[in-house]
Amino acid sequence: MGEIEQKPTPGSRLGAPENSGISTLDRGQKPPPTPSGKLMSIKIQMLDDTQEAFEVPQRAPGKVLLDAVCSHLNLVEGDYFGLEFPDHKKITVWLDLLKPIVKQIRRPKHVVVKFVVKFFPPDHTQLQEELTRYLFALQVKQDLAQGRLTCNDTSAALLISHIVQSEIGDFDEALDREHLAKNKYIPQQDALEDKIVEFHHNHIGQTPAESDFQLLEVARRLEMYGIRLRPAQDREGTKISLAVANTGILVFQGFTKINAFNWAKVRKLSFKRKRFLIKLRPDANSSYQDTLEFLMASRDFCKSFWKICVEHHAFFRLFEEPKPKPKPVLFSRGSSFRFSGRTQKQVLDYVKEGGHKKVQFERKHSKIHSIRSLSAQPTELNSEVPKQSPQNSSLACGDGGDGAQSPSAQSYQRTKELKTSAQDPGPQQSPAGSKLADGAATVPLEEEEEEEGGKEGIQPSKPPPPRPSTGSVTGSPHLSELSVNSQGGAAPANMSLSPNLSPDTKQASPLMSPLLNDQACPRTDDEEEGRKKRFPTDKAYFIAKEVSTTERTYLKDLEVLTSWFQSTASKDDAMPDALKSLIFPNFEPLHKFHTNFLKEIEQRLALWEGRSNAHVRGDYQRIGDIMLKNIQAMKHLSAHLWKHSEALEALETSIKSSRRLEHLCRDFELQKVCYLPLNTFLLRPLHRLMHYKQVLERLCKHHPPSHADFRDCRAALAEITEMAAQLHGTMIKMENFQKLHELKKDLIGIDNLVIPGREFIRLGSLSKLSGKGLQQRMFFLFNDVLIYTSRGLTTSNQFKVHGQLPLYGMMVEESEDEWGVPHCLTLRGQRQSIIVAASSRSEMDRWMEDIRMAIDLAEKSGGPAPDFLASSPPDNKSPEEAAVADQESEEDLSASRTSLERQAPHRGNTMVHVCWHRNTSVSMLDFSVAVENQLSGNLLRKFKNSNGWQKLWVVFTNFCLFFYKSHQDNHPLASLPLLGYSLTIPSESENIHKDYVFKLHFKSHVYYFRAESEYTFDRWMEVIRSATSSTSRAHSLSHKESHVY
Repeated sequence: MGEIEQKPTPGSRLGAPENSGISTLDRGQKPPPTPSGKLMSIKIQMLDDTQEAFEVPQRAPGKVLLDAVCSHLNLVEGDYFGLEFPDHKKITVWLDLLKPIVKQIRRPKHVVVKFVVKFFPPDHTQLQEELTRYLFALQVKQDLAQGRLTCNDTSAALLISHIVQSEIGDFDEALDREHLAKNKYIPQQDALEDKIVEFHHNHIGQTPAESDFQLLEVARRLEMYGIRLRPAQDREGTKISLAVANTGILVFQGFTKINAFNWAKVRKLSFKRKRFLIKLRPDANSSYQDTLEFLMASRDFCKSFWKICVEHHAFFRLFEEPKPKPKPVLFSRGSSFRFSGRTQKQVLDYVKEGGHKKVQFERKHSKIHSIRSLSAQPTELNSEVPKQSPQNSSLACGDGGDGAQSPSAQSYQRTKELKTSAQDPGPQQSPAGSKLADGAATVPLEEEEEEEGGKEGIQPSKPPPPRPSTGSVTGSPHLSELSVNSQGGAAPANMSLSPNLSPDTKQASPLMSPLLNDQACPRTDDEEEGRKKRFPTDKAYFIAKEVSTTERTYLKDLEVLTSWFQSTASKDDAMPDALKSLIFPNFEPLHKFHTNFLKEIEQRLALWEGRSNAHVRGDYQRIGDIMLKNIQAMKHLSAHLWKHSEALEALETSIKSSRRLEHLCRDFELQKVCYLPLNTFLLRPLHRLMHYKQVLERLCKHHPPSHADFRDCRAALAEITEMAAQLHGTMIKMENFQKLHELKKDLIGIDNLVIPGREFIRLGSLSKLSGKGLQQRMFFLFNDVLIYTSRGLTTSNQFKVHGQLPLYGMMVEESEDEWGVPHCLTLRGQRQSIIVAASSRSEMDRWMEDIRMAIDLAEKSGGPAPDFLASSPPDNKSPEEAAVADQESEEDLSASRTSLERQAPHRGNTMVHVCWHRNTSVSMLDFSVAVENQLSGNLLRKFKNSNGWQKLWVVFTNFCLFFYKSHQDNHPLASLPLLGYSLTIPSESENIHKDYVFKLHFKSHVYYFRAESEYTFDRWMEVIRSATSSTSRAHSLSHKESHVY
């Protein structure tokens, strides 16, 4: 009798491995070495119905054949697939990877082995390669045709419409009907033809890669997705069917699921002859017996099903491949079968690390021709649902050239680090003269801009022809399940897209443009040195230049409101006139004033640099007089500054009460010009006062009292300090208010997050320990409550709230010794206790410090906080029970919408998503410090394996670097979130023989940046360090006290 049993050790009973609770990626027993000798030929039927013959040694284990197929396809995520064949009793079985092939396939010449999907993950966004998603889409197409994937007519028509879009491209009714007449995707297809054509019309502009993504988005919500039914009977003799899935064992009657046993409930699986046995964990609340028994057709049927259950449990539940049991000395009892291969966690980690090269592939059935392969060329920055590859005649592995990364094969990695905006077909115009720009395309986190082979530039691409703009933007499916509109708008035709990781499907990726191509904009070292020599070397000059560069960015931020947002609002009556009169008239005077201010600064810098002979007639090497004059004039605008808090509150109140205004603002946030949350721009004028104050402090510190500019600088500092002190309280309140509303957009399942008195303290990723092991969760700490969430299973890319822990009466303590998991904490609330683990000791210390401070605040408030979740019944579960609740809540979320419902597009590059993918946290104090550390200017950038330097305009804000071709651009071309990155100076071995160079690196991703002077180098190091290392609370408080406004 075969069996699998989980050991109830102190760590393993909560799913933690015996070593450290974190996978080491050490492999288990390796298959025996491939034997030499006589070869045998085996026919493999691929998912696109082609057949390939593979020759392998007769005594080779099954893994050799599977590896050969995956290698032939250039398939990185081959662990989701398997080989199935009919055995000598005509029972379809999976090829055992450890047993010799000749012992399993007795007559290889007469057997066709099928390459099919074996493990269906709960969320298709976990499939990080385009090729993998394409093969999954072929499997869905096959299951539809064979009647395995049953669904209602509407879902079937929608599925087929995505298949048609991927095969013949955009809607053409005559072509559609001709294609459907020749291809039968489902029995009784004729009755659905009109519906299929109607749905296909909504997919215009959708690439084959995006069609695959949408197909899987619909399919994964169907009850029969990935289900293979095995006939059985229960103890009463009732005919049922058994199936296994990623969540556990399922029981069906016909095609209706009547029961499910999650892995967290199952203690042991075994079989005895024809009986399949499930031993459950004790549960006082359950009416089930301790052991369930099902009768199957034969012992072979029963053993085959037991094996696939063992493999599913290991693949989805374990951190690493299980170690083999030691062989008994005398005799053995039971089956020696075990799972062989990487677990899902190991597959995700491997692809995340990027330890492979992406190559092209070809689609057999698709007639669409679009760019995907960049063979032997530098790669573009990718979007999450990739641009599609050339479509040819067979599912063969492409020639790949040098193995250059293709944008589509790179797409959708869970931890990606670059965000790109699609390049415009033509020059950007202001809203007054043209329609608004199309939306930004978000690329998931941790995506490198260059291929591993070290190509220097980015492949230029011919921009597509212009199309009518809808005034909204296409989002990216990220690093997740973002809904995006295939037609550039937020219409009902939306489709789904941070690793995080779809792009604006109508436009080429911005970084495929020569704008960011080293070869397209070469700069010689002699030219660069000559340019630097023309500038003054005085530190005061570079401080003054910082005023100029940051003022340019500030003006662009004001234009987001006064020009772009106002233009959008004027085309739609969704915004009340009272709100318009509160926002725009209070920002337009600021824009006009700072436009003139910038002109004065730039004129002074031109004289300072000696670009005309006017400097001969006077002393222009100072900036204090201009600062003093304009800061004094700025006092007359303080009435407008006082109105900004009122405008922010009125905007959020109006959004809450008007669905149309909410859609308008959300669509505007998806446009490329709105590179930050919209309400952030309302805070920019108050933040700018702090920047002026810091600049003047540096000037006063630099100049001796005898310097001609010292008196003006000191007087200007006194004036700006007085203004900042008056508005300081308002700014702190507005920052907290803005942050709560920003977090609200990232969360679902919350009724009233924003209430008077609630203050945000910290957010970040922690691992929650439960019966399922360590599960990544996103935690949000406020001054009255701690909530935890999970990401995924929502097309809007938001975080689903799982529970809340009121801080009143909570205790926090280290519990590493108790649970055997590093950096482990136990949070004991009055209603619930949970165990969490941080990624490092320093991260754990930061959480403990902030949680204890928040508990003190909650105790002083005098009572527990009210429930604010949409549904939050009292939770007294143990950690083991909580695991089941987590799983069930995810299933409920998955089933809460029909396959046709879609949620609105949502940003996949917010700070919450960055923390999730980088497994770190950030506090409100970090946000406050980041506000003070904003910087703009030109930098030269170089990739790890490239030779040339690219000149870019770089803006640092919100823990992120935004890249532009020049300061005149209206929107960034790409961005790089910096949380988790390390900031260092290049070593001698890196051969960076230049001055003022700093290095940013995260895992295998390395970027070099070169400043123009020692002062600018120090400033960039200072501000970037503030984003790459979290500030301690004590340091932040002392820092704040030293800058009293």
